[in-house]
Amino acid sequence: MKQYLELLDKVWSEGVRKQNRTGIDTLSVFGTSMRFDLSEGFPIITTKKIHIKSIIHELLWFISGNTNIKYLHDNGITIWDEWADENGDLGPVYGHQWVHWDTKSGYINQLAEAIQKLKKSPDSRRIIISAWNPADVPKMALPPCHLMYHFNTRPMSLEERLDVAREKLMLKQIQECNLRSDSQREVVMSLMDRNDIPSRYLDCLLYQRSVDVGLGLGFNISSYSLLTMMVAQCVNMIPGEFVWTGGDTHIYVNHIDALQEQAKRKPFPLPTMKINQDIKNIDDFEYNDFVLENYRHHPLIKMRVAV
Repeated sequence: MKQYLELLDKVWSEGVRKQNRTGIDTLSVFGTSMRFDLSEGFPIITTKKIHIKSIIHELLWFISGNTNIKYLHDNGITIWDEWADENGDLGPVYGHQWVHWDTKSGYINQLAEAIQKLKKSPDSRRIIISAWNPADVPKMALPPCHLMYHFNTRPMSLEERLDVAREKLMLKQIQECNLRSDSQREVVMSLMDRNDIPSRYLDCLLYQRSVDVGLGLGFNISSYSLLTMMVAQCVNMIPGEFVWTGGDTHIYVNHIDALQEQAKRKPFPLPTMKINQDIKNIDDFEYNDFVLENYRHHPLIKMRVAV
């Protein structure tokens, strides 16, 4: 994944050394971005092994609104252990804010509302989910790093829709139409509408206030790319772009040697993420609904998390 390696190079060549709450200095650049076309493959780092099982289970955990690590432990995931209390609780972190944002009259399921807006008002500029709740931040074991994501949709051209229709075995019906005339193009469009062929791309932009490039960033890229794909399936759209934007983008100084070794490795082609096409409700996804195909990667590189 060349975008990641280019960002890595930028941070250690331009980064300013800074102190922080963990006691381990960082090299930091403020204000960075990357773009990923989801049609080109599933964005996952290949210059080291990324634990896709952890990414999927954590994302399902977020979507469920759960904030206790028991579910993660039941599935062999320990990535949140350092921040949990003796009961496994983390306070009102990501999942709570996504689907149980507290109000005086109840709670707001931001994710469900976003999905409804995508179905009813796909051109809205207000399809946003925030995990940064100022009233709840003091109660959180760790304030949200990836704190806001924003959905956008774009219309597909007739030719782009036709490509999707061909994949859905409508080729014979389409070939019978002469697409050179406006009337026939309207017939084809109507045919595709009746067969629920998607007419829009779904994009997602994530803002991340604090970015551990060595350890966390790879998870974040893959997690939100997968979330975009899941939501797109629920609203009958095609995954478009995942746009990642970082605030304080940093490398911990004790990760530099490991990252320099990683940067020497040549990336492999991106794999493909297959999702169970029968699932149309965001709450119905389960771990076995996802299969990452052809994931070639270099060996794992261990780095210590700064708590």
